Amino acid sequence: MGIRYLLVLVLVLLVLGCEVQGAPMPQQDEATPSSLFTQIQESLYSYWGTAKSAAQELYEKTYLTTVDEKIREVCNKSTAAVSTYAAIFTDQLLSMLKGDQ
Repeated sequence: MGIRYLLVLVLVLLVLGCEVQGAPMPQQDEATPSSLFTQIQESLYSYWGTAKSAAQELYEKTYLTTVDEKIREVCNKSTAAVSTYAAIFTDQLLSMLKGDQ
């Protein structure tokens, strides 16, 4: 049971860490190295942009009506599955936080 609470705590802290914005910092010199987190974030954004543009180019090259219909069908099924599992996860999370009554 301890692992569950640890997992919930990590997920909550992760969400809060993504949402919290610090106080504005004074301008620093451009010569100072950026933090490791900033470098990782910029790298991930770069990879995401590259993958997104590659997928867009591939889609434009191979655009077929049947492929488009299949992609829409897969997207609709995936969205339905994700929403179902998200609802289950939310229910489990709330029941864990609520505790046994």
